Amino acid sequence: MIDAGILQRLGELLASRRDADPNTSYVASLCARGEDAILRKVLEEATECLLASRQGDKLHLVREVADLWFHSMVLLAWHGLKPDDVLAELRRREGISGIDEKASRG
Repeated sequence: MIDAGILQRLGELLASRRDADPNTSYVASLCARGEDAILRKVLEEATECLLASRQGDKLHLVREVADLWFHSMVLLAWHGLKPDDVLAELRRREGISGIDEKASRG
């Protein structure tokens, strides 16, 4: 069973924490360090996903992908975007071949 609401709730939480006291929130502390810190964290989590995949440990991979999604959502919040923005783009692409979609972006 898919609970897409989790993305909306998490997105709202991240947006509310963006400007919170960095001493009380991990997300606020990450945002306080600026976009480069968030980008480094997304890169770190992406690397950890690749390594987990190579190791073949499915639980480890799931956990690392969760970390990557979380930090990607922090990046979205940094830019004032929400999970719904990404979901709208995925809906737009639904039913379009990957080759055609990529070609449409030039």
